[in-house]
Amino acid sequence: MTAAESVGTTATFGERLHGAFERYGRLCVGIDPHAWLLTDWNLPDSAAGAENFGRRVVEASAGVVGIVKPQVAFYERFGSAGYLALERVLSDARAAGLLVIADVKRGDLGTSVEAYGQAWLSPGSSLEVDAITVNAYMGVGSLASTVALADSQNKGLFLLAATSNPEAAELQQAVVSRGTHAGRTVAGSVLAQVGAINADHAATRSAGSFGSIGVVLGATVSLADFGIDIHAPAAAIVTPVLAPGFGHQGANPTDLASLFGGYAQGVIVSESRSVLSVGPDRVADEINRRVTEAGATRG
Repeated sequence: MTAAESVGTTATFGERLHGAFERYGRLCVGIDPHAWLLTDWNLPDSAAGAENFGRRVVEASAGVVGIVKPQVAFYERFGSAGYLALERVLSDARAAGLLVIADVKRGDLGTSVEAYGQAWLSPGSSLEVDAITVNAYMGVGSLASTVALADSQNKGLFLLAATSNPEAAELQQAVVSRGTHAGRTVAGSVLAQVGAINADHAATRSAGSFGSIGVVLGATVSLADFGIDIHAPAAAIVTPVLAPGFGHQGANPTDLASLFGGYAQGVIVSESRSVLSVGPDRVADEINRRVTEAGATRG
């Protein structure tokens, strides 16, 4: 039985994520067909090469981990052919029962952001995934229609909050000057609003269950610098955290408690280059190895 099937097709994204944690642990394998990786895998730097790469990663992940995260930019660079390749990778992942988080970082206003959500979260769409990354540069409220769509279709979202790129600090550590969240940092405000959304949608969920709206928090940054108190009391509803920075970037899954404190329960350990760089003949073994090393962090 797959991670998705184990909790039922009508389960919320948060419930499916918790099921994946329980069955496979927290490891999320990135699908990032960088040009240099395609070369290392003896594949052409083309849509066909990216498709081959992605489908091999899905095959190696199926039944071993519960979550994969394709980076859409590496397919989009090949235009329509790249999107067709991505659709085939997503189809394989859905068939394998993997939870799929598309790293698309969409964000807009009104009917535009609603359309983005429909493309990625609508059942039956060729791009259908379980969750997407989004940005709230125009305010968390600008994503209201996408939040509503995710809720109605049992899908998930991950809002960028505290990212590890050096340019992020100036904006994400800035302090909100007005409104309900005045005095909080931008990152802290996003996190607080996501927690409130999950609480509002929690009427039928038990304490300690996973929400379906999450945040992106880099594993290689000091969250305190972003105005996030990791020692605050844990919320009744767990906020999922997509955490890049493990493996190649240096973070260790055994340090979840010290890195994320009260948010550690919902952390998805995202690894890409550290897994993918070993090549096509060893990637399955490397995924198994990383799952074993992260065994202590199972849900």
